Amino acid sequence: MSGIIGHVTYAILAAQEAERRGLEIAPLLRRHRASYLCGSYLGCDIQTLPEAVCVDTGREVGYGTASVTKSPITGGPVRPWKLVFGGREYTARDIHTLFYGRSHLVFGWSREEQNLQEPWDHLDEYFGWAAEDALTLFGGERPLAYVLGTLAHIVGDSLIKSVHPGLNLKLLDGQYTPRNRPIQDLVTVHEVGRKELKLDWPALLNELAAAPVEPVQAHVMRVGERRGELGRHVPDGWRPNLAPLLNAVMEKNRGYLKVLIPQDLEELRLEETPNGLDCSAKLRDITGLHYSEMVTMANKAGFRDALQRIGAAIADLFLTPAQLRRRKTP
Repeated sequence: MSGIIGHVTYAILAAQEAERRGLEIAPLLRRHRASYLCGSYLGCDIQTLPEAVCVDTGREVGYGTASVTKSPITGGPVRPWKLVFGGREYTARDIHTLFYGRSHLVFGWSREEQNLQEPWDHLDEYFGWAAEDALTLFGGERPLAYVLGTLAHIVGDSLIKSVHPGLNLKLLDGQYTPRNRPIQDLVTVHEVGRKELKLDWPALLNELAAAPVEPVQAHVMRVGERRGELGRHVPDGWRPNLAPLLNAVMEKNRGYLKVLIPQDLEELRLEETPNGLDCSAKLRDITGLHYSEMVTMANKAGFRDALQRIGAAIADLFLTPAQLRRRKTP
């Protein structure tokens, strides 16, 4: 569960944990929820782009870097989607190669930029400097909420993908696999989100998709001119030449996310059957399970506790502006 459902849930649980601990940052996350949650997804997954175009309808389809061989709309042919910018064409894979490591920091870098990868145990310092810059260079509270959302994404991905140890989730065939990700999403949407947290998923996801592009995202990715506390303490890897392209990508991320949200929610919808609510035949084929069996399996595996531990791990890195200033390296 590394897509929008997972990352939004991790961020919500982290914000709840911040409230429970009485962290000074908690009210800010409430005030700027849309930007915080937008950062928790689009702050990192810059490959939220089409993969192809349906030849028959001209509509963009798929999700960046996942192969599409025929149109999900008509079943007919597709052609590769490309972003045309600055006289060049970029596929979703090209954009992934350029920016994925820069957005995830502790993993996912291209071989050419592997030396720029940040150590996990420096992540708090890195985001401390980025948070200071959000406050002083990028406008204050809303950019800071976005930065904290981005941090939530990186921590969530690192734990669920076992980049960093901390979870031992045995669900179906492992912790993070193509067969168990639909189980994680379905249980999170319905059991955790709707029943427990009382989330209105369409309203919540559309709210975050409408959040504006935050220039601080490029700064966190070291795209643009080196400046601020982050530039002072992390001098290597800045790429000002990539800034115009990244701005175009971030705008496209938001536009295409609005297309994906209803599709994703429809795929996760439960249907009334003679035996109770069940997921779609497609997801049953992928997992080999009915929805009731998925819930039983998730409960046995301690999935809800795993979500809570991810939220707590994120909250561990939520520092107040005053604490950030005290922690700065001379």
